[in-house]
Amino acid sequence: MSSAWLLPEHIADVLPARARHIEALRRGLLDAAGGFGFELVIPPMLEHIESLLSGTGHELDLQTFKLVDQLSGRTLGLRADSTPQAARIDAHMLNRTGVVRLCYCGPVLHARAAGAGATREPLQFGAEIYGHESLAADIEILDLMLECLHVAAIEDVVVDLADARIVRAVLAGVPVDAARLDAVYAALAAKDATEIRSLGAGFPAPARHGLEALIGLYGDDAVLDEAERALPGRAGIATALADLRRLAASARRGHPRARIGFDLADSSGYAYYSGARFAAYARGASDAIARGGRYDEVGAIFGRNRPAVGFGLDVKDLAMLSRPPAQPEPIRAPAGDDASLRGAVRDLRAGGEVVVADLGGGDGSAAQVSPGRRLVEAGGRWTVAQR
Repeated sequence: MSSAWLLPEHIADVLPARARHIEALRRGLLDAAGGFGFELVIPPMLEHIESLLSGTGHELDLQTFKLVDQLSGRTLGLRADSTPQAARIDAHMLNRTGVVRLCYCGPVLHARAAGAGATREPLQFGAEIYGHESLAADIEILDLMLECLHVAAIEDVVVDLADARIVRAVLAGVPVDAARLDAVYAALAAKDATEIRSLGAGFPAPARHGLEALIGLYGDDAVLDEAERALPGRAGIATALADLRRLAASARRGHPRARIGFDLADSSGYAYYSGARFAAYARGASDAIARGGRYDEVGAIFGRNRPAVGFGLDVKDLAMLSRPPAQPEPIRAPAGDDASLRGAVRDLRAGGEVVVADLGGGDGSAAQVSPGRRLVEAGGRWTVAQR
């Protein structure tokens, strides 16, 4: 029989020191988004499954916990990603015309852990722009993503840019079933040239050669020049490459310490993204610490298919990579109900100090917390003394 206090696999408590760090990051990220004009929303933890999985592809379906609603008999899901919820809020709860900027930060649940050390309960922060189809919205989202990493004091950042339109343009007009298409995208992600040649057998020459070229199209700005030469001369590809150049130039101007690169074969989330995509990496992380891009089809199921672009990250992962903020040394206050003592404690706390009161009865709690600074009475006034 297992112990009642043991938690499920890849689920963990967050203890005080790390919880303080995560909460400080959460507030900082929301303040950063608020400074850009993003409005905070708090979606529910569970919804009807059809709403949660709208336009997200098979991968999110596998990650979503499902249960039956005892009131309606309908299948519900515990959210594994808040983006569909934000799309629903934009489409039906707000129903505004023009540009809408939304942000959120809350726990999501994953049926499967992403890796050996990954949590199944990330604290997802995200920001999204609805109702603007031009590259200006993509540029703002990328700028906010990098600003959020700056807030977390993660400066050694590498950003990989890609665009979902490139592979689609390479394969335009090629009859290919869903299973084979999945295999093509998996081979591109793995940069498996042998598998790409095998899967592309029988494709028209422009598509076959384009897929083979994509395997090697990763690196610095020279990748875009090579892509113009090696990929089929189609308008969609030219537009995507031009947008990637503009995104990279804007990111470098706003965040000169970030290193910008390109990986045109990166196909993660191909069924979800509809345009430019970006992923941020940092030293010490085994995977991207933030991902985003354009996903214009996310609101289709809600009957209001508005342009959309956004990004998300796990605040818990971010806390593992960033330095925790310095904590002020707590002040020990004596037990008592004196009005002047209580007033002094209130003033100190209002000024940002941590004041731990002795509860009396010789419990020693305040002494354990604060051995150095004490609140003492001298000449009818309460002052902080350093032992």
